[in-house]
Amino acid sequence: MTGVLALGGGGWRAPSRPHGRVAYAGPNRDRSFSWTGPAARSQPVEWGAKMISVGGRQGGTVAGERFGPGGFDPSVPNIARMYDYYLGGKDHYEADRLRAEEAKAADPTLITLIKENRAFMGRAVRYMAEQGIDQFLDIGTGLPTQQNVHQIAQSVNPAARVAYVDYDGQVVAHGRAILADSPGTRMVQADIRRPREILEHPEITRLLDFGKPVALLTIATLHFIPDEDDPPGVMAELREALAPGSHMAITHASADGVPDIVAKVVEVYKRTNAPGTPRSLEQVTGLFGDFELVDPGLVWAPLWRPERPVTLEEALPIWFYAGVGRKP
Repeated sequence: MTGVLALGGGGWRAPSRPHGRVAYAGPNRDRSFSWTGPAARSQPVEWGAKMISVGGRQGGTVAGERFGPGGFDPSVPNIARMYDYYLGGKDHYEADRLRAEEAKAADPTLITLIKENRAFMGRAVRYMAEQGIDQFLDIGTGLPTQQNVHQIAQSVNPAARVAYVDYDGQVVAHGRAILADSPGTRMVQADIRRPREILEHPEITRLLDFGKPVALLTIATLHFIPDEDDPPGVMAELREALAPGSHMAITHASADGVPDIVAKVVEVYKRTNAPGTPRSLEQVTGLFGDFELVDPGLVWAPLWRPERPVTLEEALPIWFYAGVGRKP
């Protein structure tokens, strides 16, 4: 049995790549190519909210209010609840709505960005499950919503298992209630900045076998880890624990494409429970370490194996890099 860190499903191996035309969003931005293959048969992923809250600080002050791991204070804008608001959910408060509206004003395409991030996650999980991985570890999962990792992975392999991890106690409590009737899943509270806490958590080790391939997901999570908490070191420890054949999917905010817009959004998020740190193509690539990037490499999220042709001009407003790597 193989696996994906997000406890996902394994199934038949796709013999070739999906179809589409992609323009690179890296140093060779004028490069493009086409491919065809069986992934064209994948069903579209429904839009949903990717709730992210792993990268928040252990303690701090926002607008004069204290917060901490698992703490609950509706007066402090919370990034998971803001995501819920963006996607039309019900788990948010006035402070979250006000800050979310500020972020939307800073970037009018923000809702599209969130949807594209979620769509990449769906394509990546399906791809990894089709490689035969049936274990998934999703760190920074946020609140479960439509078309979660386990639903996508189990559509390929019903025996796929998924461990969800989040830092936010409110998110974890809600997630456990939602996943109570979902076989092959666990929801665990842990801090990505302490990888050993995740890798040795008894609920996770009962569900996942790290001696076999796993798929690790950090979707819109790592930009909430500040430089002083050493994201490269965190990811190196997680990568080291994975068996050969494991995969890893990352999305990460970057100011490479639209720096003025990103700077405005960053200013808004400074007044939430988890400020963000955009990083360059080179920095995000470094988070994959010795993992081999799967074609088309690290690109803007809409350009990673799209279900329809996407131009660079269409993708560039989406300022999240996205990619999948494989451990040799």
